[in-house]
Amino acid sequence: MGVSGSGKTTIGELLAQQLGRPFYDGDDYHSAANVAKMAAGNPLTDADRHDWLATLAAHLGEWEAAGGAVLACSALKETYRQTLQGGEQLPLTWVFLDGSHELLEKRLEGRHDHYMKASMLDSQLATLEKPTYGIHIELTNSETPEQVVARIVAQLPARASQTH
Repeated sequence: MGVSGSGKTTIGELLAQQLGRPFYDGDDYHSAANVAKMAAGNPLTDADRHDWLATLAAHLGEWEAAGGAVLACSALKETYRQTLQGGEQLPLTWVFLDGSHELLEKRLEGRHDHYMKASMLDSQLATLEKPTYGIHIELTNSETPEQVVARIVAQLPARASQTH
């Protein structure tokens, strides 16, 4: 989890490969209306995110029943994370990818194939409620994605790091 530009997809794909689990990107589950709104430079509201989060929560239950998965999702607010956790209290391990404003902005400015633009970073950072649980990874310019994944794997609970 983390704001746009934190590397959720890149790190998530590598982590899923390392763990032998499928990878899913939460962005793929946004409605066309949400994507259009963000592409136009407008932040999503809680109401905009409601159905998206409910869909992801349902899938998380299915993926857990099938042996687990890695999901890249912003999950910016605690209420969003609680929705994703679901009433079943799924055994999720949260990994928060955090970075400086400058690092995140530079990454977003380098992306040209994504609807999320650098101009929306401030709104995401304003919405972000940093979790006080799970794995917190402070991003730097000097680490490769593989090094970040190695740090995550080293901190995963035994159950989460078991490959299938």
